[in-house]
Amino acid sequence: MFEKDDKTGKLDFAHNPFSSVNASLNEIKTMDPLDVYSFQYDLTLNGYEILSGSIRNHDLELLTEAFRMVGRSAEEVKTKFGGMYEAFQYGVPPHGGFAFGVDRLIMILMGEDNIRDIYAFPKSGKAQDMVMNAPSGVDEDSLKELHIRLRT
Repeated sequence: MFEKDDKTGKLDFAHNPFSSVNASLNEIKTMDPLDVYSFQYDLTLNGYEILSGSIRNHDLELLTEAFRMVGRSAEEVKTKFGGMYEAFQYGVPPHGGFAFGVDRLIMILMGEDNIRDIYAFPKSGKAQDMVMNAPSGVDEDSLKELHIRLRT
């Protein structure tokens, strides 16, 4: 669940901070953080991740403790993840899921080295689409049609 940065020694989440862990709230408080494991999984093909998933944390106190272990306060969790924090107040059932990276699978099947080579409209490293000239400006008529006002 956690890893230490080699240079700074700072503890942080190794992957998904919202995954369930292999310990109870009382256990995690006394464990070495590097002995805490999460319920996460990946499926790889030829060294590429093509599926990723996890069993999600459904215990608010345990979730807050995991964030505390990496130096984040309960208040910060409330501020940054307010909607989720509020939902957890009503109880959350155990849940999980996964998602396929179909684009990565196609890249492998096509023998491409770069995932951008399989997209019809690939984005640059700055999320720009050179074919569609995006992002671009929006004219006043379009903004009016969509009932959008820009504030400066």
